[in-house]
Amino acid sequence: MALQGPILVIGAGGFIGANLFRQILQYRNDVFASTSKPYIPWRLDDISPKNILHCNIIKKHELELLFETHNFKTIFDLAAYGAYSKQDNVDLIYETNFMGLLNLLELNSKFAIRAFVHAGSSSEYGLNCEAPAESAEMIPNSHYAVTKVGAAHMIKYYGILKEMPVVNLRYYSIYGAYEEPDRLIPTLLRKGMNGEYPPLVQPDISRDFVYIDDAVLATLMCANADFTRLRGESLNIASGKKTTIRDIAAASKQLFNLEKDPVWGDFPNRKWDLKDWYGNPALAKELIGWEATTPLAEGLSQTAEWQKDYSKPLYEKKLVQDKIRHKLTAVIACYKDGQAIPIMHQRLTDTFTKIGVDYEIIFVNDCSPDNTADVLQEIVNRDDHVIAIEHSRNFGSQSAFLSGMQLSTGDGVILLDGDLQDPPELIEEFYKEYLNGFDVIYGRRVAREGSQQLALFYKLFYRIFRSVSFVPIPVDAGDFSLMDRKVVNELISMPETDQFLRGLRAWVGFRQTGVDYVRPERMFGVTTNNWRKNLGWARKAIFSFSFVPLELLTYAGIALTGFSFVAIIIQIALYFLWPGTPHGITTIIVLILFFGGLNMMAVSIIGEYQGKILEEAKKRPKFIRRQVYRKVY
Repeated sequence: MALQGPILVIGAGGFIGANLFRQILQYRNDVFASTSKPYIPWRLDDISPKNILHCNIIKKHELELLFETHNFKTIFDLAAYGAYSKQDNVDLIYETNFMGLLNLLELNSKFAIRAFVHAGSSSEYGLNCEAPAESAEMIPNSHYAVTKVGAAHMIKYYGILKEMPVVNLRYYSIYGAYEEPDRLIPTLLRKGMNGEYPPLVQPDISRDFVYIDDAVLATLMCANADFTRLRGESLNIASGKKTTIRDIAAASKQLFNLEKDPVWGDFPNRKWDLKDWYGNPALAKELIGWEATTPLAEGLSQTAEWQKDYSKPLYEKKLVQDKIRHKLTAVIACYKDGQAIPIMHQRLTDTFTKIGVDYEIIFVNDCSPDNTADVLQEIVNRDDHVIAIEHSRNFGSQSAFLSGMQLSTGDGVILLDGDLQDPPELIEEFYKEYLNGFDVIYGRRVAREGSQQLALFYKLFYRIFRSVSFVPIPVDAGDFSLMDRKVVNELISMPETDQFLRGLRAWVGFRQTGVDYVRPERMFGVTTNNWRKNLGWARKAIFSFSFVPLELLTYAGIALTGFSFVAIIIQIALYFLWPGTPHGITTIIVLILFFGGLNMMAVSIIGEYQGKILEEAKKRPKFIRRQVYRKVY
C-alpha cells in the first residue's frame, strides 16, 4: 500500500473507521487507530492495544502530544457526532464536527501532512437530496448537516487557499460488517436469519446503499490521489442508484428464502428524514477513477455471513460498553507504601468493577526508599489498567498528585494516599454524587482512628484555616476526592510551584460536596508525618490562602502606634504635674523586648510571604519524572 506513514485513523471506533483501519492493518503495522472513547471500542476488540491511541480532537493539548509523538503523514478523519438520532447533544455536534476539524487542520499545517481525508456526509445536501452534484445548493436540515456543510467549506479553504492536501468525502448509506446493530441492514439480516422481517416503513422510500468495501476503497484511493487536482474538493461516495425499501425487502426475501411478504408501516415522523435520498458519483469517477462495484445482493450476502459468524460476541460487548458512562482515573501518591500497594490495587479494581466504569490506576512512586518500584513493576506487567510513575527524588505528595493528574485520561480523577487511610470503597459514594452533577466530591473525616490528640489538632487546624482563608475551605477534608476533568484541567494548568491542592480545589469553585467517613489508621508501617511536618502543612496552607497574618500586623501596628502616642502624652503630663514621679529601667526593658519580639514576628511573617514569592519566581518544575511504566505488549 503506497500510503506514506505513519498513518492515523481518527474515529476508528466507528463503522467506516474500523473497517478502514482493519483494511490497512492487514498490510502494514505503522497505522494507528485513534478513538475518543476511554476504553477499546467493541469494533476494535481483537486489535493489539499498541495500535490504539486515545485522543479527543476537541482537546488541542491531546492532539499536539499525539502528533509530536508520532509525526503522522497520512490522516483519515472519520470522527463525527450527531449522525444518529440518539446523538442529540447540540454543543458536542458543533465541537466535534467543526471545532475538532479546525484543530486537526491547524495542526496538520505544521506537520507536513502528505494526505488528509475527511469524512463528510450526504446530509450536507439536506433538502436538496435527489442525485445532487457536488456543486449543487446545500440546504442543511439538521444541526449535524449544518456542521458538515461548515466542515466542507473549511476543507475547501485549507485546500485551495492554504494548498493543503485535504479532501472531503460525502458518504451515502454505507452498510456492511461492524455497522451499528440497530440500523436497517443489520436488523433486516438478523430478522431474516430467523425467517422474518423487521418493522418496515413505506416501501417507496429510497436510499443510496454503498457496500463498506467500496467505501473503504474510495477513501484509500483519495489518500493516494494527485492532490493538485483533489485538494479542497468534496466527492460523493455513492452508487448513483435509487434503492427502495421494497428492493431491500425483496433482496432479503431471496437471500433467506422468506415465504411471507413484509408488513409496511408509515413514513417516520422525523423532520430531518426524507423520502428519496441518493447520490451522483460522477465527480469521484472523474477525479480518482472510483465507482461502487458491489451489487446489493452480494453486499447483503457478505454482511449476513459476517453477522452470523462474528457479530454476537461483539454486539454483546457493545451492550456492555453502552452502559459505561465514564472513565475514572485513580492517582495514588506512594512513599514507603510497598506493602500496601498490592492491596490498594485489588481494592480499587474491585470498586471500579462493582460500579461499572472504565478505569485506569496511576501509582506515583515519589522516590520511595523501600521496594515500591519493584512492586509497581510487577503490577504494571500484569494489568494494562495500571501506569506507574517514578520521580527522580522525593517532591512531596502534592507534586506526586499533579504528576499523575497530568497523565490521567479519565472523565473524573480520584486522589488517594498510598497508605490505605483513604478507603477505595468510598469511591462508590463519590461516584453517586458525581452522577448527581457535582464536580468535586471530597472525603470528610468525621472521625479518626489512632491518636486522638493528633485528631484534635487536625480538627482545630481546619477550623482556624477556614476562618482565616479568603476562600471557603471545607473542614476536615484532605486530598482524598473525586474531581471532574474540567476541574483537573484547571488545577494542572495553574503556574504556581508550591501548590496546596485541597485549597486550590476549593479556590477553583464549581459544584462541590462532601462524603463523611472515618479515617482508619495506617495499615502498614508508621506515618511519615510528625509535628514539624504538620506545622509546615499548616504554614503552607495559611500563607497560600490567607492574608490575615499581614492584616493582624497592620492592626497591631495601628493599635501600638496609638498606645505609644497615648503613653507619650501621659509621660509628658506626669513630668510637669508630678515632677517627682519615679522612672525605671524595667519598663524600658519590657517595652524594648515587647516591640523587638513584635518586630521579629512581623519580619518572619513577611519573610514567609516573600519566601513564597521567591519560590514562585524561580519557576522550577513541580516534579521530575525518572520513568513512566506501562504494560508492554
